Amino acid sequence: MAQEERRILVAVDEGEESLHALSWCLENLVLQNSKDTLILLYVKPPRVVYSTFDGTGYLFSSDITAAMERYGQEVADVVLEKAKKLCNNIEKVETRVENGDPRDVICEMVQKLGADVLVMGSHGYGLIKRAFLGSVSNHCAQNAKCPVLIVKKPKPAIGNQ
Repeated sequence: MAQEERRILVAVDEGEESLHALSWCLENLVLQNSKDTLILLYVKPPRVVYSTFDGTGYLFSSDITAAMERYGQEVADVVLEKAKKLCNNIEKVETRVENGDPRDVICEMVQKLGADVLVMGSHGYGLIKRAFLGSVSNHCAQNAKCPVLIVKKPKPAIGNQ
C-alpha cells in the first residue's frame, strides 16, 4: 500500500507543553521513513502599536521599538531551534514564524499550508483562567479545518513534585 505524504502542523511556543506535544507527535504520529512533512509554527504576539507618547508623556524611540522587535524574533528563533533539535530524525521539517493572535493565525496557517492534522499542547488552565485568557487549543479545536490533536502534559505524581 503506497503511503501518502501527510502535512503535520505543530504549534510551538515557549512553554514545556508545546515541546511535550511535539515529542509525543514524534513518538506516536510521525512514522519512521515516512514522507510526512512536519511544520513547526511559532506565532509571535501581535505587534503593539504605540503612539508617539505612551500616555504618560514618555516618548518611545524607534530604537526601543526595534529592540522589542529583535527580542521577539530572538525568542522565536530559540523556540524553533529547540524544537528542530527534537526533530533530528525527521527528513522533512519546515519552520514558520507568523505574527498575530495565535488562535487566529494557527487556524489560518492550517488552511494556507494544507495541514492534514494540527498538533498542539494544552496549558491545562482551569475554567476561570481559560474564561479570562481564552484557550488557544480550544479555539483551534473548534475552528481549524483539519483534525486537531491536543496533547496534555502529564501532571507529576504526588511524590515527584
